[in-house]
Amino acid sequence: MTHRTTSPPPPPTVLLRGGEVHSPADPFATAMVVEHGHIAWVGSEGAADAFADGADEVIDLEGALVTPAFTDAHVHTTGTGLALTGLDLSDAGSLDEALERVAAHARSRPGDRVLLGHGWDAARWPDGRPPTRAELDRAAGGRPLYLSRIDVHSAQVTSALLDLVPGVTSRTGFAAEAPLTGDAHHAVRSAAYGAVTPGQRAEAQRAALRHAASRGIGSVHECGGPEISDEEDFTGLLRLAAAEPGPRVTGYWAEEVASAADAARVRALGAHGAAGDLFADGALGSHTACLHAPYADAGSGHRGTPCLDAAAVATHVTACTEAGLQAGFHAIGDAALSAVVDGVRAAAEKLGIARVRAARHRVEHAEMLTPQTVADFADLGLTASVQPAFDALWGGEDGMYARRLGVERARTLNPFAALLRAGVPLAFGSDSPVTPLDPWATVRAAAFHRTPEHRVSVRAAFTAHTRGGWRAMGRDDAGTLVPGAPADYAVWRTGELIVQAPDDRVARWSTDPRSGTPGLPDLTPGRALPECLRTVVAGRTVFSTAG
Repeated sequence: MTHRTTSPPPPPTVLLRGGEVHSPADPFATAMVVEHGHIAWVGSEGAADAFADGADEVIDLEGALVTPAFTDAHVHTTGTGLALTGLDLSDAGSLDEALERVAAHARSRPGDRVLLGHGWDAARWPDGRPPTRAELDRAAGGRPLYLSRIDVHSAQVTSALLDLVPGVTSRTGFAAEAPLTGDAHHAVRSAAYGAVTPGQRAEAQRAALRHAASRGIGSVHECGGPEISDEEDFTGLLRLAAAEPGPRVTGYWAEEVASAADAARVRALGAHGAAGDLFADGALGSHTACLHAPYADAGSGHRGTPCLDAAAVATHVTACTEAGLQAGFHAIGDAALSAVVDGVRAAAEKLGIARVRAARHRVEHAEMLTPQTVADFADLGLTASVQPAFDALWGGEDGMYARRLGVERARTLNPFAALLRAGVPLAFGSDSPVTPLDPWATVRAAAFHRTPEHRVSVRAAFTAHTRGGWRAMGRDDAGTLVPGAPADYAVWRTGELIVQAPDDRVARWSTDPRSGTPGLPDLTPGRALPECLRTVVAGRTVFSTAG
């Protein structure tokens, strides 16, 4: 007897009408037709009647806005799901409150082999210090607990978790009482996440993808790697995303590549590139981002923790380029970014700059850029995969950046306008669970950057969070609502649409209504953000408030 697998039915032909369709094909469009999972037509209400009889479904938008679905270009899906379903301390207002939440979480999860929590940020607490190991031991009742800092580059853990990791006290980054960094942190994180059952992991991944869809996100770039999760977590997520309705998932695996065999192994995991969080350094909040000049608040001339030098970068980029594999790095500090551009430059000198540019290698975070490294990004064709919510969370003269670096250096961080002026491709993301999956808030953070000269228009920020993510993975045919593009879109309830440049330093050429530029919601701080009513991926609804 033969067994036949049944393919899912083709996505329906849908006519959406009576709203506002954000499309460069027609800046005044009010209707759209979706057929075979792609955009078939956009245009005016009067012309929509001709398509009604051929549609399986006609949706009256009732004035709603239709936009391309967002792409979040940097996500840790399992960690996001565990934060959504477990212990999230990102809004804890004090150390005492955090400890109380740890104790309550421990009582509520009596069967967990290891307790998991995320998001504490001592820099925002009145006493300015993280929990001690002894305090966590008491709060967790002596059980194993892993509690990552908000940037996920350090963690405080209990004694019981340390007992599960033989030799951890001799690893780089171990401290008797202070949060763990470096190799010690990676070892305890591996032990903690290794205690998560396959069922728990899959449910966390589903929770994260459902939440992304409810925020109008149609695609996420999963940034996995051996120092972040494990291969089963990564491949399991890709299998789940391929089998179940939800946002598209593009996987990046952060492992160094030195040969064609290395590249083939990364590709065999289902990865789009050997990129994402391939660490050139750590994070500013954990004092592990690698700097040219010392931290302002660390003493002893501390300059962070370098992870890759220019030679290692060059080897990786060369091998990936030769294998046709996208390369990329996590680099935050100015010294780490210098190492990355020097290494990519060396690869370009060996292979030819045209080959390196064509590969569209990418750099995650890229916070401490200088005018020179911005120019280098442009010359080498590097994509900047950046997180505007970092500035909203940590920027400003009283923020974490200023405490770590001093006000003058802090003002140079996240120079989005300079990147755009130089022609550097931008892709926006959240680094969730570091900051929330909240794309309109991300667009607002870029448009209303705490440092005015780094602001970009709402239109440019929106493009970086929609089309930019597709371009960052080498796709130029998606992320806009034009005929032939994938039907990945979201429907929003929002107020009046405008063309917004929130600062006189932002170019205003496109704000004149006569330019025919499609409008977007007013994102002025204090105004309500758009509400997602529906998210569609490849013509199939993956989220709807209608159920």
